[in-house]
Amino acid sequence: MFSFSKSTMITPEGALPGRERPILTPGTSFHEVLGTRIDEVPDGAEVAYFALGCFWGAEKLFWQQDGVITTAVGYQGGFTPNPTYEEVCSGRTGQAEAVKVVFDPARTSYDALLRVFLENHDPTQGMRQGNDHGTQYRSAIYTTGPEQEAAARAAIAAYQPKLSSAGYGAITTEVVPAGPFYYAERYHQQYLDKNPNGYCPVHATGVACG
Repeated sequence: MFSFSKSTMITPEGALPGRERPILTPGTSFHEVLGTRIDEVPDGAEVAYFALGCFWGAEKLFWQQDGVITTAVGYQGGFTPNPTYEEVCSGRTGQAEAVKVVFDPARTSYDALLRVFLENHDPTQGMRQGNDHGTQYRSAIYTTGPEQEAAARAAIAAYQPKLSSAGYGAITTEVVPAGPFYYAERYHQQYLDKNPNGYCPVHATGVACG
């Protein structure tokens, strides 16, 4: 009998079909903490995309950073267009739980955001974070161009010896060009602001980048 593991990446042919209509129309949603539109990218701003496990706590990490204009949670890196949360949890979309971060490069930098990313999860765990198992919880950096890709790879290369010295294995973070970012359902956006006592596991290794 065929068995399916949610920790094994689905093939494009095996992925759920999804839908044409977005689950959330981003222009109708404002950030619960920052007050900005979650799809807003002002002139001069830049965008970064990160996946580091459950997106509730990950988004909070980034909205707390100086220079961040807005954040949103969504699904990225997979095959199923406009998936629902339940579909992503099935392991049959290939999508990761991701955070979109819009930032002002005059107030912070992509390198600073990479440090937040690396220091606040365990990037050596493959298709899981802690007790959260499945491809949706994988570590990933979705880059918007060659400069971001080079910066991400350099940050990982510099971080690996520090993790190795602390007894951790090889970094499994995937670094790939950013594909479509599908906004998650409204109740997931800024979830921990709406639910201060909500699920927010900490998987940081305690190893600093610098």
